[in-house]
Amino acid sequence: MDLKLNWDFKTFEELSKQELYEILRIRNEVFVVEQRCCYPDLDGKDQKSHHLCGYRDGNLTAYARILPPGVSYEFASIGRIAVSRQGRGFGYGIELLNESIKKVELLYGKSVIRIGAQLYLKKFYGSFGFVQSSDIYFEDDIEHIEMTRQI
Repeated sequence: MDLKLNWDFKTFEELSKQELYEILRIRNEVFVVEQRCCYPDLDGKDQKSHHLCGYRDGNLTAYARILPPGVSYEFASIGRIAVSRQGRGFGYGIELLNESIKKVELLYGKSVIRIGAQLYLKKFYGSFGFVQSSDIYFEDDIEHIEMTRQI
């Protein structure tokens, strides 16, 4: 088994039906099923975003969407950050965040990045230079904070 992730980065229009299905599947598995969270995943932002997909052995294992400034926040953003259950414990979350930051910089230059983070992941995102930039708020009954990464 190859443990290396192979990265694919596409606009919404470039995604095949099968790729879109796999993206929605991993988001459903992580956010709806595992976290027992009923939330409106189809929020109209996918069409405006780029989609970063990490594959292991041909299976979508890590995913994030890169949102342009003005869609979720005034700054570029990384959202729907997910690693499949089968992909955990291999450092793919770290790889995913590093790749996501590179893609934001590729698209928008070295710029401020803002994320909406689940509170329990504050230390993880902090290791990438993100700092808390809001009070705690509840989104879908889960504690969240906004975090910002300066240039």
